[in-house]
Amino acid sequence: MTPAAPTGVRRIGLMGGSFDPVHQAHVALATEALRHLGLTEVRWIPVGQPWQKARQLAAPQHRLAMVALAIAHEPRFVLDPIEVNRPGPSYTLDTVQALQAQHRQTQAADSTAEWFLIIGQDQYANLPTWHGWQTLLQCVTLAVSCRGGLAPQAPSELAQVPHRMVELPLPPLAVSSTDIRACLSRGQGAQTLAPALVPVTVAGYIANHQLYAPPGTPC
Repeated sequence: MTPAAPTGVRRIGLMGGSFDPVHQAHVALATEALRHLGLTEVRWIPVGQPWQKARQLAAPQHRLAMVALAIAHEPRFVLDPIEVNRPGPSYTLDTVQALQAQHRQTQAADSTAEWFLIIGQDQYANLPTWHGWQTLLQCVTLAVSCRGGLAPQAPSELAQVPHRMVELPLPPLAVSSTDIRACLSRGQGAQTLAPALVPVTVAGYIANHQLYAPPGTPC
């Protein structure tokens, strides 16, 4: 576990993603980050316009609402709509710099923060394709989660650049948004996916709004 932060230092985890829909593995990972890294909070940041995804996402208001329901039980989880509210492509570097600038403006002069970007091994491997990735490495510590007890593996281009990285144990949950959408698109009821795959409140929201349902499903 990461050593405790000095007095007056806030440890802030940033967890971005499509959350289309948010699921139990997301919640478990954020919960583990709180514990393992000794975080003050985890900011959940649903993407606005994902520049690396071609498919159409569910409307931002639905994804924000689902995350709000999924994290309501934990006061250290904070929903941040910064990327949804910002026009143009959602670049992680822009988000991190904006949040850090906001923190400097709103916190006391003697208050400092450590920033952890919570990502998976797949994102770690692709990080050199991200906009401004070398600058991003100077702003955050990467908290990299891996499945199956494997250690994070940096691609060669990233390995050559000094950066701060901590390993984040990933709870063994075989859950993905892709699989959940596939089940729902075949007509499976959202409530059958709870609570194993999605929180009960999220399943209810999906059902009420007929998200990811087959074409022609009545509202």
